[in-house]
Amino acid sequence: MTSTLTVVRGGGTALALAQVGDALPHVVHWGCDLPDAALADLELLAGRPVGHNQLDTVWQLSVLPTSGQGWLGTPAYAAHRAGGSSAPRWVATLTATHDAGAMTAEVRATAHNIGVEAVLRYRLDEHGVLTVGSEVTNTSADEPLLDVAALTTLMPLPVRAHEVLDLTGRWCRERSPQRRPLTDGTLLRTSRRGRTGHDATLLMVAGTPEFAFRSGEVWAVHVAWSGNHTHLVERLPEGAGSHAAVIGGGEALDPGEVRLGPGETYAAPPVVFVHSTQGLDGLTRSLVRHQRSQDGYRSTPRPLVLNTWEAVYFETDLDHLLRLADVGDSVGVERFVLDDGWFGGRRDDARGLGDWHVSPEVWPEGLGPLIEHVKGLGMEFGLWFEPEMVNLDSDVVRAHPDWVLGPAAGRPLASRQQHVLDLANPEAFDHILTSMSGLVDEYGIDFVKWDHNRDLHEGVHSDATGTDRPAVHSQTQAAYRLLDELRRRHPGLEIESCSSGGARVDLGALALTDRVWTSDCNDALERVAIQRWTGLLVPPERMGTHVGPPRAHTTHRDLDLSFRTLVALGGHAGLEWDLTTCSPEELAGLKEWAGLYRELRELLHSGDAVRPDHADDSLVVDGVVAPDRSAAVFRVVSVATAQGVSPGVVPLSGLDPTRSYRVRVRPEAGLPETVQVTPPAWWDHAVAGGVVVSGAALVEVGLALPILAPAQGFLLHLTPAG
Repeated sequence: MTSTLTVVRGGGTALALAQVGDALPHVVHWGCDLPDAALADLELLAGRPVGHNQLDTVWQLSVLPTSGQGWLGTPAYAAHRAGGSSAPRWVATLTATHDAGAMTAEVRATAHNIGVEAVLRYRLDEHGVLTVGSEVTNTSADEPLLDVAALTTLMPLPVRAHEVLDLTGRWCRERSPQRRPLTDGTLLRTSRRGRTGHDATLLMVAGTPEFAFRSGEVWAVHVAWSGNHTHLVERLPEGAGSHAAVIGGGEALDPGEVRLGPGETYAAPPVVFVHSTQGLDGLTRSLVRHQRSQDGYRSTPRPLVLNTWEAVYFETDLDHLLRLADVGDSVGVERFVLDDGWFGGRRDDARGLGDWHVSPEVWPEGLGPLIEHVKGLGMEFGLWFEPEMVNLDSDVVRAHPDWVLGPAAGRPLASRQQHVLDLANPEAFDHILTSMSGLVDEYGIDFVKWDHNRDLHEGVHSDATGTDRPAVHSQTQAAYRLLDELRRRHPGLEIESCSSGGARVDLGALALTDRVWTSDCNDALERVAIQRWTGLLVPPERMGTHVGPPRAHTTHRDLDLSFRTLVALGGHAGLEWDLTTCSPEELAGLKEWAGLYRELRELLHSGDAVRPDHADDSLVVDGVVAPDRSAAVFRVVSVATAQGVSPGVVPLSGLDPTRSYRVRVRPEAGLPETVQVTPPAWWDHAVAGGVVVSGAALVEVGLALPILAPAQGFLLHLTPAG
């Protein structure tokens, strides 16, 4: 029977779906855009032979593959009714629509034999980002509940995808890359932490051999969800229909977590796919432009932040904070954020969490005197909350012990001396919303640092019958509702997603917040890699990057101020340091740096990320190029001693080869210590005022870099010549 072809296009990418009769469609092509005639030829050209000991007819990887259509890998759909009714026979329709900036293909499939309907929507936007939404509905009126075990989105990979890159990590070492060959079997990354996790992969990427930031063809997946989730790449010896392997992901559901009564629907988290022929930078460019085009995206200049945590910790003395605000204002701070310790009996991390009222012990006149002083200096005011957690030693738990998330058998293990508040409990939800919203109203709070400091061990709650039920799905949905309602009530309020640093960084959280706290580690040397790989998904203007004190709180390493400020320019910059202890020289350096940040942030927060590849891992070069390629900023950082005597000549990627640029070293970001007798020929000119160089020479050949001492670096600023 002849198949019909449906094609959606956007951003140089095409998705082609073929359907035979009323069977489930299958993906013919996902990758570079091709002419209609070429796409039409693919079904014939990719038709494969039937091998021995295989199904008797050729099968294709459907959009909802299970063993019933030939796929013996991870099933996209898995459900049952009291142990039965698990073999669907789908009848499907396929339609396509076009709206502003995107094309959408919708598959609606019904399995009458088991009383289930599934809907999949493939939305491909103008930036080449494919977002897949899927849902399943129980259409049976009288059978047992439908227990959904999985609703996973799988996309095919071609045979030329040979390697896999994913990320792992831990607290204060988030986003560490790991690579391996794509071999037979399942590479499965499942997080059951109840939050995205410090070890979250952000993107799972498959690509051609030795793909890099600036080269290679790559296919990537991201699950836009802050609860339990899974990413996978899978290859079977018989392949995946006409394709070699699959890549995909979805929510990781616990047994019994989603049980659908008649007419009820489970909507899986969106799964985001991106393809690039220009390496990892191509993925980032598409994902960043996708985010920047979304409704409600903050495009106003990102204010320079001063957060009080590593300045005062729990010692929230008013006079000290007033002096800190004054000094912050003198160097150019634009947003002052009061961190933990301002509420209830919270004098340390063992008590008071959940009591969201201003401590009369520490603040006899309330927060008004501090906030009035901060705003009188022209700064915004922000406040720290951890809405989803409690200490057992708190008024809220003493009054409502049933609000603590956990099984009937007893409390889960404590972590960071805290437990989880059951936000799916309507009374607990209303308590938190009323408390937070009231404080935002009362004090005119501009910014909330929203923390989430532990994994959810035994993420279950006990229902009215005393039966334990999995709760991560409902807890995540409740957190999203809380964020959404707080933003609805206070449209101007900005929110940062913090989770003991960077453990809740995903597009689900970013859809409802304005910024992520990249890591609790403010050690600039560690931050180079953390920020570089977080930037694979997160735009720089959404990535908190702070200058910490001379000795890092988390590593006890001492680093130069120039290096710390240089690294902090890589995102939404700020300070986390008791500035009242700074020397006049340090304050003068910070003031110059703050001025440079204000000058460059429009470029830094609107351009395209470029990360030139370099054979020596001790040298890290990254930059931002204006969308029209008229200007650029590059940061060059040495993170260790070099392999060779000289770093050699490094091309500056992304520039316009038809232009000429004035190349300057910006001393406001610090001049590095070097280990050389003489600098490169261009260096002194660039420090003194600039050297004019053709874009073609910079792109195709590059600059000979100075020999930097470890933990040193510099900033290059390129502007149009003349």
